[in-house]
Amino acid sequence: MAQPRAMKKKSDLVKAVFDGYAKHDRETVEGVLAESFRFTSPYSDAIDRQRYFEQCWPNNEDQRAIEIERIFEDGDGAFVTYNLLQKTGEQVRNTEYFTFTDDQISTIDVYFGAVHRAGRFVKT
Repeated sequence: MAQPRAMKKKSDLVKAVFDGYAKHDRETVEGVLAESFRFTSPYSDAIDRQRYFEQCWPNNEDQRAIEIERIFEDGDGAFVTYNLLQKTGEQVRNTEYFTFTDDQISTIDVYFGAVHRAGRFVKT
C-alpha cells in the first residue's frame, strides 16, 4: 500500500521565499509558488505570478538583510512578520499572510509597516 505523501511545513515554504530573496535565488522562489499564485499589497491587487516576478522580484537587489521575527501557522495559512534592511540603511517591518495549496504558496497578502530603527517605529 502506498504511503501518503508528506506535506511540507508551511513555515518551511515561507522561509524558502525569504531565503530565495536574501540569496537572489529566483529559482527557489519560483519553486514554491503555485502556477495560480496571486500577490496583493497596497500597490498590487491580486497580480498573477508573471506580473509578481516582473514587479516585485527586482526589489531583492535593494535588500541588505531580512530577519524573520515570527511565523504563525493557522490552518491553510500563515502570518509572517519580518524586518527588512535596505541597502540605503532604511529599515521596515512588515507582516504578510500566506495561503497554501498542497506544497505550494497560492497567495501572499502584504501589509506594509512603518520605518523601523533600533526596535522602534520612526515617524517619516
